[in-house]
Amino acid sequence: MRLREINLGCFGGGTGLPSLLGGLKRNPWLRLNAVVTMFDSGGSSGQLRDELGVLPPGDVLRCALALSRNEGEARRVLLARLPTLEHARLSGHTGGNLLLSMMERYSGDFLAAVDGLRALLGCRGHVWPVSVEQATLCAEYADGAVTRGEVEVDQGHARGHHVTRVWLEPPARIHAGVQAAIGRFDAVVIGPGSFFTSLLPTLLVDGVADVLAGVKGPIVLVTNLLTEGEGMNGFTAADEASWVSRTIGRPVDVIIANEGAPSTDALAKYAAEHKHPLALGQPVAGVEVVTGEFWRSEIARHDRQRLSYAVWSVLSRRLLA
Repeated sequence: MRLREINLGCFGGGTGLPSLLGGLKRNPWLRLNAVVTMFDSGGSSGQLRDELGVLPPGDVLRCALALSRNEGEARRVLLARLPTLEHARLSGHTGGNLLLSMMERYSGDFLAAVDGLRALLGCRGHVWPVSVEQATLCAEYADGAVTRGEVEVDQGHARGHHVTRVWLEPPARIHAGVQAAIGRFDAVVIGPGSFFTSLLPTLLVDGVADVLAGVKGPIVLVTNLLTEGEGMNGFTAADEASWVSRTIGRPVDVIIANEGAPSTDALAKYAAEHKHPLALGQPVAGVEVVTGEFWRSEIARHDRQRLSYAVWSVLSRRLLA
């Protein structure tokens, strides 16, 4: 085996993608690229989008913080929420969201704002917003009901509605710079993250499937630890892989799935929210399955170090052998 740098694209958003990036950034053989969802409609990001007309900054900010040189200090400062101020419109937002939104307003270019933030934080890797076009996530359920917005889709799961279709309205186009960057990836990792509201929206952007078709290395799916409400009862890691494969128009090559569990008290807490450990299910023939104990704490988060080693084991075996 001859070691070389691998140019890796990591797709998603929410809290899952930053956890993956935070572990991978310590590997000197990886050139990291986060391709991040831009369709957050809730919380501080949604407010800033509606009030200032800027792109929602939250997912991009969290990924930049995960890749930063001093992540702990950067998170402490930039994820703190502003107290009640005389200018009430600023109250309750995180300092980082306001900083990135201000940089976008003054530069007129969200990619330039993200690059400026990367420079400030000393990030090891790039953060790419998958699109700079405004769009809203929409979902249709088995009973024919339709909802609009990330928050509403999550609430649909909580109410027990089963998602049958998701799309962006209006359709959003991949940014040309991001498209060129993806074309240079050696491999792609998708997830972990909220499946219908963080992972799929990134893949639904027009042009993403076309450019992923040209990636010669493996498509690796890191499946979630839990289902996300009653609407996902019975949903499995194999189902995640099937949805992703249909969306991008090519098979998932590798599934990385959890087989560990926290204490019974922690499981009971999540069960009360109708969230249950994600079963593996029956992956289609030809998909490699890598399993391990990735859930090591009382909170449903992948262990960074274990996950990063699992991803590297797959990439090194498939690309460096």
